[in-house]
Amino acid sequence: MPFHNRLVAAVLAVFALAWPVFADDAALDKLFDELKTSDAQASGRIEQEIWNEWSKSGSPAMDLLLERGRKAMAEGDLPAAIEHLTALTDHAPDFAEGWNARATAYYQMGELGPAVQDIAHVLTLNPRHFGALAGLGMIFEQLDQPKKALEVYKAALAIHPHLSGVLDSVQRLEAEAAGQDL
Repeated sequence: MPFHNRLVAAVLAVFALAWPVFADDAALDKLFDELKTSDAQASGRIEQEIWNEWSKSGSPAMDLLLERGRKAMAEGDLPAAIEHLTALTDHAPDFAEGWNARATAYYQMGELGPAVQDIAHVLTLNPRHFGALAGLGMIFEQLDQPKKALEVYKAALAIHPHLSGVLDSVQRLEAEAAGQDL
């Protein structure tokens, strides 16, 4: 199966060159500006628009691999998800969302080392990836490194002030650091 995924990706990548539809940087810049000044309700819509832009690889074949990987994750088939997403990162190494999706799959499998490595790729390619930062914060918490988790969560909130769950995590970690329970 892994060979089949890689073969399909390679063949389709050749044909996909005629259909470039990459994330629109100008649109993303506008969305991020809106996100910083939006209220909690509007931020959900803006966040979804950002995720939609991030999910555009520029290749229908790579988008299909991302879709297959996400579907496999949703169905709980993490090994299949990692196969699809590895094919994606092999053939589209500059597509941050492929790395992010695979980091998520690794995290769900309890493979924290590979998850952190993939998050590093995501943040190198897309430093504004608040989802990757939130995931890294969760990993630091799991590794019992609350100071690092708090730092990363705050970096995510600097980008997305209403990021679901992260506000609560920051409040909880700050209270714990002050010796209080929430």
